[in-house]
Amino acid sequence: MTTIAKNNEQKKQTAAQPISGADICIQVLVNHGVDTVFAYPGGASIPLHQALTRFRDRVRVILPRHEQGGGFGAQGYARTTGKIGVCMATSGPGATNLLTTLADAKLDSIPVLAITGQVGTPVIGTDAFQETPTVEVARSVTKHHYLVTDVKDIARVVREAFHVATTGRKGPVLIDLPKNIQLAQTAPDYDCPMDLPGYHVDDRTATPAEIEQMAAMIRSSKRPVIYAGGGVVSADAGEELAKLVRKTNIPVTTTLTGLDCFPGDHPLSLNMLGMHGSIYANYAVDQCDLLLAFGVRFDDRVTGKVSEFAKHAKIVHVEIDPSEVNKIKQADLPIISDVRYALAELNRQVRPPEDLTEWHKQIAAWKKAEPFGYNQQFDGILPQHAIHELWKLTRDRETIITTGVGQHQIWAAQFYKFRRPRTHATSGGLGTMGFGLPSAIGAKAAHPDKLVIDIDGDGSLLMNIQEMATSFCEKLPVKVMLLNNMHLGMVVQWEDRFHEANRAHTYLGPIDHPEATGQGDGITPQERYPDFVAIAAGFGWPGRSVSKKSELTDALKQMIDAPGSFLLDVQIPYQEHVLPMIPSGMTVKDLIKE
Repeated sequence: MTTIAKNNEQKKQTAAQPISGADICIQVLVNHGVDTVFAYPGGASIPLHQALTRFRDRVRVILPRHEQGGGFGAQGYARTTGKIGVCMATSGPGATNLLTTLADAKLDSIPVLAITGQVGTPVIGTDAFQETPTVEVARSVTKHHYLVTDVKDIARVVREAFHVATTGRKGPVLIDLPKNIQLAQTAPDYDCPMDLPGYHVDDRTATPAEIEQMAAMIRSSKRPVIYAGGGVVSADAGEELAKLVRKTNIPVTTTLTGLDCFPGDHPLSLNMLGMHGSIYANYAVDQCDLLLAFGVRFDDRVTGKVSEFAKHAKIVHVEIDPSEVNKIKQADLPIISDVRYALAELNRQVRPPEDLTEWHKQIAAWKKAEPFGYNQQFDGILPQHAIHELWKLTRDRETIITTGVGQHQIWAAQFYKFRRPRTHATSGGLGTMGFGLPSAIGAKAAHPDKLVIDIDGDGSLLMNIQEMATSFCEKLPVKVMLLNNMHLGMVVQWEDRFHEANRAHTYLGPIDHPEATGQGDGITPQERYPDFVAIAAGFGWPGRSVSKKSELTDALKQMIDAPGSFLLDVQIPYQEHVLPMIPSGMTVKDLIKE
């Protein structure tokens, strides 16, 4: 019996008899193909968890060690599959612990369904134990949200939540379920119509006239650049983008969340642009005469001073969300459309620009003169070198990379060349430290046969280090390459550049160490604190610490080939800066190279 037939049969069996709201909720999840839920139980969500036990042959429940770990696990699952990620928590602190992950998902347009328990309806508003007004708190960080007060609404609400989260510009939806509504019983109608007045996504497709105009602008351009973002990944439009590049030979630069939408080692790749993007990408965008912006939102970390960004170019902006078009940068041709549809239509009629020879020569010269680089003579291990070596060892394997947030995140963007969509998961818009490890676990749950590596920093890893227990106990082996500099590296960099190197609580060791005030000149291996290898051992993970360049490749191979989880503590100097750098709100003319 097929999955659809099995679902329909179960619906027929359950529709005639009353069942609990909790069972209805889980049944609708199953009807929508959910096979994995990241859920942490509590008093107000016990009925949901009891219902999940009755579906254990259909739904795997992964128990995180913190609700934030569950929310980011759901994101790792969603980002690497394109399917919706589902997480659950109890009321009060359980729900508020999920909020950061929902805000993160909203900014990066990730489809997530969060289901939270709530105190019973008779005591809502009385400051009952573990009560928070979850919907009100989550209102601005979700795409949509529900407080269900009638058990008869559950089937419809969950269906609507799936529809809203996965259509148009994707995003997180919250359902708050009071405990008495979970326990109440009714005969469910799983096919009841949705009630979403004003929510229409079917007509968001480029018109023939818009496609024709875009093709004409490409044909007449002499210095075009494609600027591709996370929306290309979200729309599963990577193949159409690659086809457009093959047909037109237009170079491509990407955002941080769009890194994996186009091969980073392709001859026409300009790699990432913006504050810490490649010099040649920033030069190309500054000098282009046509900027084709696909699935982007002109984030401030990309544009810098908006009035100076791509000021010589005609701008085509293809975007599914009308609210993002002309919000930051005015477009000469704004197109409200699904990106994959627009690219597919464009590919049917586009002709390449007449002659890009001089443009390609100029870009090649910029690439040769200003590549990403680092001091290859340094005696110890530099983070750029570690990431480049990791890429060389894994580039021909089925590998998914997640990251925390900070310097290591940007070095990964610069030196790991992604080749396929949905192989990179990072917190872009919100920049949430602690994202790397739990999202890696979520990715591994979705892709048990793939190598999943979290490139992390010590400050970021410590935010959700408890999820090592989830990895071990749930048998979801991931690798962590920890770039350990014992500092909040990105903040240190800003202290060095803009605050006369005055250390303001960015050293992660003992407060009486000279480094705490910036008076030290380095940290010996013996002074490294905490001992991450010992911590890993406590969670059942093998690990290794390495500080000598000569040992790095062997250590990386040991991590990659380990049969289970593995933590590699790579000790790096905190003095290293992420370069190039365009200071916030500045222009390419203010670019810092060294």
